[in-house]
Amino acid sequence: NSRVHPHIHGEKNKWIAFALCLFLGALGGHKFYEGKAGLGVLYIFTGGLFGIGWLVDIIAILCKRNTYYV
Repeated sequence: NSRVHPHIHGEKNKWIAFALCLFLGALGGHKFYEGKAGLGVLYIFTGGLFGIGWLVDIIAILCKRNTYYV
């Protein structure tokens, strides 16, 4: 319920986010999936924050629960 948790944009599947990050991470595919378009555009122009942000995101996604909220 968005009234109780106004900061929650929706449920996201960890494995979809992981696949998008693995294959489209440098282009911000996983950021767009999470609804973070601004970061997605930043990833496009910086190659996944020069590869470092992409690597950190892969590890962070693997540490999340199967269903997580953004």
